[in-house]
Amino acid sequence: MIAHPGQLSEQDLERPFLVNGPEGFNALAMDLFHLHAAHNPVYRGFLSGLGVDPSGITAVGAIPFLPIALFRSHRVLLDGLDPGSHFTSSGTTGAITSHHHVPFPKLYERSFMSSFTAVYGPPSEWRVLALLPDYLEREGSSLVYMAQKLIEASGDPLSGTYLYKYAELAEVLRRSESEERRTLLIGVSFALLDLAEQFPQRLKYGVVMETGGMKGRRPEMVRSELHRILEDAFDLDAIHSEYGMTELLSQAWSTGNGLYGCPPWMRVSIREVNDPLSMASVGRTGGINVIDLANIASCPFIETQDLGRLHGNGKFEVLGRFDHSDVRGCNLMVD
Repeated sequence: MIAHPGQLSEQDLERPFLVNGPEGFNALAMDLFHLHAAHNPVYRGFLSGLGVDPSGITAVGAIPFLPIALFRSHRVLLDGLDPGSHFTSSGTTGAITSHHHVPFPKLYERSFMSSFTAVYGPPSEWRVLALLPDYLEREGSSLVYMAQKLIEASGDPLSGTYLYKYAELAEVLRRSESEERRTLLIGVSFALLDLAEQFPQRLKYGVVMETGGMKGRRPEMVRSELHRILEDAFDLDAIHSEYGMTELLSQAWSTGNGLYGCPPWMRVSIREVNDPLSMASVGRTGGINVIDLANIASCPFIETQDLGRLHGNGKFEVLGRFDHSDVRGCNLMVD
């Protein structure tokens, strides 16, 4: 058990990625709960406000989730740790953005590299193209950080970011097809629609991955309609998606139909809309809660403002956002 943040070791930072089943997940989640209940001032204050005695929490299902909005107003971090790096959320003009302090950036890199590789294979097998306007036009985006690391890991000279360079990007995609080169195009929704309208082409060797909403650039649309347009434009059977956010160090991935799967160190549950302390059953719509064991330093237990639904196969879908929540980088489309 980790008794104090000052006792975090290299072995402790490795533990999330050694989880290989429910028993190991639950053991580490309980360990991190007691660590944060004792040494995370924001989480400790949150538990106190709920009237929760940490010693009375004996099962993962009883752990309270920290509302994600507190990342906008507080420094959510274990005592005694140097904030080091930090990521910031996107938002509307004038909105207060979230800050996620990340003392151990290698945890984030290990998380997305491991989960990406588990789903798609090594990045070196791909040409990685990033179409991320808005994210690239500000500092502190965790999505851009991930994309740039995947680009570097691909080792392909044509991998890179293409900010509004639709014609150049379309030519690279055509070259990928002629070379029969596996290519991942990860893009924000409004930019992918721009590309689809201006330069439709068949992508036999390509994967299109949408992430983020319209960012105010286009009217919002349901995910199924967005995917249909992109599938038609690029002659694809499915559009892939990535579910992540500033306040998490892990991602869930969808290879089609808007159904996301988590890596072993990440778990999604659904809370009742009108009772955030009660869990919803499989198939019922509610708020998305996330346990991210890679969030060792900030908080592993996050109550998001997203609406979702669990499926019997362990996957989940994102259905939209709660009313009055900020416009953020995650998907805003509702089915």
